[in-house]
Amino acid sequence: MKFKYDSASPYIACFTILRQGNKIACILRKNTNWMDGYWGLPAGKVEWGEPYSKGAVREAKEEAGVDVDVHDIRHLHTCHRHSDDTDWVDIYFEADKWQGDPYNAEEEKSEKLEWLDLGNLPKNVVPSQRHALEQIAKGIVYSEFGW
Repeated sequence: MKFKYDSASPYIACFTILRQGNKIACILRKNTNWMDGYWGLPAGKVEWGEPYSKGAVREAKEEAGVDVDVHDIRHLHTCHRHSDDTDWVDIYFEADKWQGDPYNAEEEKSEKLEWLDLGNLPKNVVPSQRHALEQIAKGIVYSEFGW
């Protein structure tokens, strides 16, 4: 018997926090048509049939050029986000370790990669990601943004 559900179909994005002490690797966006000129974490949409953890690992490689073992990440936060009449489920992971030095691996989509101080983030951090980082700092594992 085939079931048909009348439910939400949000997009899903995974984020990877690469941390050194109180600093995190962030990428200055460009040429993406969304939040260009803003700092963001290595992140992207989950591909069809891809576990969230593997999506986070893939995005860390694609955007920051590092190799992360799926066993070296842990879930920190989930945010249900409403943006431009689109619903998103954002899954935030932190990598405990990785191979390689993070760098701007997608020069066509980002200006540069820098280590930003969590205690002194610039104003131009993607607002939903700033929100998630604030929630993570408080130990909150679920939040909603943009509703």
